[in-house]
Amino acid sequence: MKVSQVAAKAVVRVFFIMLLMALIPYLQGNNTKLEHLYLMPKNVWSLAFPILLILGFVVLLVICSIKKYSKQDLNWLLVVNTLVLIVYAIILYIRIYQLTK
Repeated sequence: MKVSQVAAKAVVRVFFIMLLMALIPYLQGNNTKLEHLYLMPKNVWSLAFPILLILGFVVLLVICSIKKYSKQDLNWLLVVNTLVLIVYAIILYIRIYQLTK
Protein backbone atom coordinates (compact mmCIF):
# COMPACT_ATOMS: atom_id res chain seq x y z
CA MET A 1 0.00 0.00 0.00
CA LYS A 2 2.92 2.33 0.64
CA VAL A 3 4.03 2.19 -3.00
CA SER A 4 0.63 3.38 -4.25
CA GLN A 5 0.65 6.28 -1.79
CA VAL A 6 4.09 7.44 -2.88
CA ALA A 7 3.25 6.99 -6.56
CA ALA A 8 -0.01 8.92 -6.30
CA LYS A 9 1.53 11.81 -4.40
CA ALA A 10 4.55 11.98 -6.71
CA VAL A 11 2.52 11.96 -9.92
CA VAL A 12 0.13 14.63 -8.64
CA ARG A 13 3.05 16.83 -7.60
CA VAL A 14 4.72 16.38 -10.99
CA PHE A 15 1.46 17.38 -12.68
CA PHE A 16 1.09 20.54 -10.60
CA ILE A 17 4.73 21.49 -11.16
CA MET A 18 4.26 21.05 -14.91
CA LEU A 19 1.09 23.12 -14.77
CA LEU A 20 2.91 25.94 -12.99
CA MET A 21 5.79 25.77 -15.47
CA ALA A 22 3.33 26.04 -18.37
CA LEU A 23 1.80 29.15 -16.81
CA ILE A 24 5.12 30.99 -16.51
CA PRO A 25 5.06 32.50 -20.05
CA TYR A 26 1.51 33.71 -19.50
CA LEU A 27 2.29 35.24 -16.11
CA GLN A 28 5.38 37.08 -17.38
CA GLY A 29 3.15 39.54 -19.20
CA ASN A 30 4.60 39.07 -22.67
CA ASN A 31 1.56 37.32 -24.10
CA THR A 32 0.92 39.22 -27.34
CA LYS A 33 1.10 35.96 -29.32
CA LEU A 34 -1.40 34.32 -26.99
CA GLU A 35 -3.98 37.09 -27.33
CA HIS A 36 -5.01 36.07 -30.83
CA LEU A 37 -4.75 32.32 -30.39
CA TYR A 38 -8.02 30.46 -30.74
CA LEU A 39 -8.32 26.70 -30.47
CA MET A 40 -11.56 25.58 -32.07
CA PRO A 41 -12.26 21.87 -32.29
CA LYS A 42 -13.86 20.56 -35.48
CA ASN A 43 -16.45 18.75 -33.43
CA VAL A 44 -17.77 19.85 -30.03
CA TRP A 45 -17.95 16.23 -28.87
CA SER A 46 -14.17 15.97 -29.12
CA LEU A 47 -14.03 18.03 -25.91
CA ALA A 48 -15.90 15.33 -23.97
CA PHE A 49 -12.78 13.25 -23.26
CA PRO A 50 -10.63 16.10 -21.88
CA ILE A 51 -13.52 17.32 -19.73
CA LEU A 52 -14.11 13.83 -18.33
CA LEU A 53 -10.38 13.42 -17.77
CA ILE A 54 -10.12 16.67 -15.80
CA LEU A 55 -13.29 15.98 -13.81
CA GLY A 56 -12.04 12.48 -13.03
CA PHE A 57 -8.73 13.90 -11.84
CA VAL A 58 -10.42 16.41 -9.54
CA VAL A 59 -12.81 13.83 -8.10
CA LEU A 60 -10.08 11.23 -7.55
CA LEU A 61 -7.76 13.83 -6.01
CA VAL A 62 -10.46 14.97 -3.58
CA ILE A 63 -11.43 11.40 -2.65
CA CYS A 64 -7.82 10.31 -2.16
CA SER A 65 -7.07 13.42 -0.11
CA ILE A 66 -10.09 12.88 2.12
CA LYS A 67 -9.19 9.23 2.67
CA LYS A 68 -5.53 10.23 3.15
CA TYR A 69 -4.34 7.95 0.32
CA SER A 70 -5.32 4.83 2.27
CA LYS A 71 -7.25 3.08 -0.52
CA GLN A 72 -4.81 1.37 -2.85
CA ASP A 73 -7.17 1.02 -5.81
CA LEU A 74 -8.11 4.70 -5.74
CA ASN A 75 -4.43 5.63 -5.57
CA TRP A 76 -3.65 3.62 -8.70
CA LEU A 77 -6.67 5.08 -10.50
CA LEU A 78 -5.36 8.53 -9.63
CA VAL A 79 -1.90 7.62 -10.93
CA VAL A 80 -3.25 6.36 -14.26
CA ASN A 81 -5.61 9.31 -14.65
CA THR A 82 -2.86 11.81 -13.86
CA LEU A 83 -0.39 10.18 -16.26
CA VAL A 84 -2.93 10.35 -19.09
CA LEU A 85 -3.67 13.95 -18.15
CA ILE A 86 0.06 14.76 -18.21
CA VAL A 87 0.40 13.26 -21.69
CA TYR A 88 -2.64 15.21 -22.88
CA ALA A 89 -1.25 18.44 -21.41
CA ILE A 90 2.12 17.88 -23.11
CA ILE A 91 0.39 17.34 -26.45
CA LEU A 92 -1.69 20.48 -25.97
CA TYR A 93 1.41 22.49 -24.96
CA ILE A 94 3.27 21.30 -28.06
CA ARG A 95 0.33 22.26 -30.27
CA ILE A 96 0.09 25.75 -28.75
CA TYR A 97 3.87 26.17 -29.05
CA GLN A 98 3.68 25.32 -32.76
CA LEU A 99 0.89 27.83 -33.30
CA THR A 100 2.76 30.65 -31.55
CA LYS A 101 6.12 29.95 -33.17
